[in-house]
Amino acid sequence: MIVDLRSDTVTQPTAEMKEAMLHAIVGDDVLGDDPTVIQLEELVAHRFGHEAALFCPSGTMTNQIALKVHTNAPGEVVCDELAHIYRYEGGGIAFNSGVSNRLIKGDRGRFTLEQLKTEINPDDVHFPPTQLVALENTCNKGGGCYWEMAEIKRIAAFCRSENIPIHLDGARLYNALVAQKTSEAEMGMHFDSISLCLSKGLGAPVGSVLTGTKDFIKKAKRIRKIFGGGMRQAGYLAAAGLFALNHNVERLAIDHENAKIIGAILASKKEIKKLYPIDTNIVLYTLEESINLPAYLAQLETKGIRAVSMGTQTVRLVTHLGIGNKEMEYLTSVI
Repeated sequence: MIVDLRSDTVTQPTAEMKEAMLHAIVGDDVLGDDPTVIQLEELVAHRFGHEAALFCPSGTMTNQIALKVHTNAPGEVVCDELAHIYRYEGGGIAFNSGVSNRLIKGDRGRFTLEQLKTEINPDDVHFPPTQLVALENTCNKGGGCYWEMAEIKRIAAFCRSENIPIHLDGARLYNALVAQKTSEAEMGMHFDSISLCLSKGLGAPVGSVLTGTKDFIKKAKRIRKIFGGGMRQAGYLAAAGLFALNHNVERLAIDHENAKIIGAILASKKEIKKLYPIDTNIVLYTLEESINLPAYLAQLETKGIRAVSMGTQTVRLVTHLGIGNKEMEYLTSVI
């Protein structure tokens, strides 16, 4: 048996999702007349209380489009040092937008308002103007931890008082919403833009959605075209996203529970030096220095368990809709 825990991006479309894709009514999205894409964009915008949305191929693209629209070089983006937009998007902040990063050393990818205040540049020619604050929820490199709503509200209120836009990288946002029992609208009201990934825990094969005001999305659509993200009969992919949003949200709680079960077993293993808190669907742990990480991962692979390294002596396991009762039974027996 293969139990693939490398990422929640490895999910396969279910038969029901494929059926929805097969019967999608499509048009030409670049020309703006694909009805299924329009339906998806309107649904996401409505759920998060935003005016409009834009369907894109990937979360990296939606993040990079947002950064490009919000900033104008010279400028600076403030984010945590573990943020995906900084660590895992190929240097796109500098390459695409020509702006610099101000990094905050937070708690597993989350910083406080007090930390943020010290990183806002004064109006001085020696410094690039602070043009955007970006949060990631949940934080991938932080082990799937989510931001407390109270801190989000404080940070958002401060950003508005300073006239600084605030963007949310919501690659696994629904994991945070389910874990906190928070609504999309409550989350959405605090952000000028949100990037929502459909191809992780929600189980769609491709796609992310960017939300914001009508004017913001109009500009975003132009950037998407320049980035090469305009798709034609994209409704087949949008149909998968619609199915995911309507059927795969509440079941994320199962992934969270499975992650905790795995963590409870790992906590007793002598080769594990540190097990990070498990808040959603990511299990992150570091091995003792005496353990050879590549050999450890290879040994898991021989048993059909696929995992990835997340840095020095660090292993990541991610639960998802492809991990059912049979997979969990086998996985726990191997561990």
